[in-house]
Amino acid sequence: MEQNEKKLTHNMTWWERMYVPEVFKGMAATLRHIPRKKKTVLYPEARPEHLRPEPERYRGLHRLTKDPQGRVKCVACFMCSTACPADCITIVAQATPEEWTDREKMPAVFEINELRCIFCGYCVEACPEDAIRMDTNITVPVFGRREDFIFDKEQLLSHEPRMDLDADYMSRR
Repeated sequence: MEQNEKKLTHNMTWWERMYVPEVFKGMAATLRHIPRKKKTVLYPEARPEHLRPEPERYRGLHRLTKDPQGRVKCVACFMCSTACPADCITIVAQATPEEWTDREKMPAVFEINELRCIFCGYCVEACPEDAIRMDTNITVPVFGRREDFIFDKEQLLSHEPRMDLDADYMSRR
């Protein structure tokens, strides 16, 4: 066993202990990259070609859906917020207008805190009305204030579904 340990150790010379060769190797690597042409990609507006395409099962951000009359589909049943393991969905219910005969409640407040969300999709599976989906082409902002990551009902209703996906793909969601 002592023979193996002796083979693994190496007595460094004075030159190696000063790390001079390693410093020059690092500088050479840096100088090799200086003459290369730089690329700048405006990511949210233009997706770089070299990035891999989104996976088929990519969930995306949340959105609220509307019924054929243009009203929010959510009936404020709290199933999505109950199923959420991260506790990132906040719903406050209110009574619907009298002309709405098909439901009793609607959300007065519907907020999703995307900083807490783990994008598991349990909220989508739990919703009995298919009111919440995760199929938009909206990407999560990579910087900003904390308040920018809390999406309210109006923001969630304004997210549009992806138009570049075929009907077969959308029916599987």
